Amino acid sequence: MSPRPASPVARPRRPAAAPGRPKDLGKGSAILEAARKLFTAQGFDAASMDQIAAAAGVSKLTVYSHFGDKETLFAAVVKSYCEQQLPDALFDLRPDLPLRERLLHVARAFFAMISAPEALAGHRILCSPRIAESPLPRMFWEAGPERVQAAFAELLKRRVAAGELEIDDVPRASAQFFTLLKGEPHARMVFGCCAGMARREAERHVEAAVDMFLRAYGRR
Repeated sequence: MSPRPASPVARPRRPAAAPGRPKDLGKGSAILEAARKLFTAQGFDAASMDQIAAAAGVSKLTVYSHFGDKETLFAAVVKSYCEQQLPDALFDLRPDLPLRERLLHVARAFFAMISAPEALAGHRILCSPRIAESPLPRMFWEAGPERVQAAFAELLKRRVAAGELEIDDVPRASAQFFTLLKGEPHARMVFGCCAGMARREAERHVEAAVDMFLRAYGRR
């Protein structure tokens, strides 16, 4: 009678692999900063992933593992820049502040952001014919303006509820607020007709935009 084969030794199961290694936040920040500078200085097409990796002090593989492709990286740069310049705290209700002063806080921060060289360079990138036909404009909109307008709309809703504003279409009013702030000065800066505005002139422009908004929607 042949001997029975020995029972196989049960091996301990290995834990299932994690869905993905956590990204190094320091490297991610360095990549975003390098990309922001290169996109501003050279434009979207001229700035290569090799250059961005070298400027960030990481490998090109690391750049791709964090952001996937150059379009996604550009959108991440926009999102990061907007969140730094217009953080969520900027849109807190702050009922202790009078309405006009509250709107001026938001308006000044927004106008300073869109007047910066990085923002103007990004706007020119999006206006180029090749980029206009790509997914980049939609990615830019979702990463920047859409977030800002939605956050400001929530601020407006709370001020409407407090009886300080009369607005039937809050999302539309939010979009109008930022369109007023851009106005002619932003178009002139994008077209290169002027390098920027003197602080006093910029303040006059911002105040005029806020006052026009309040004439339209302030409670009478």
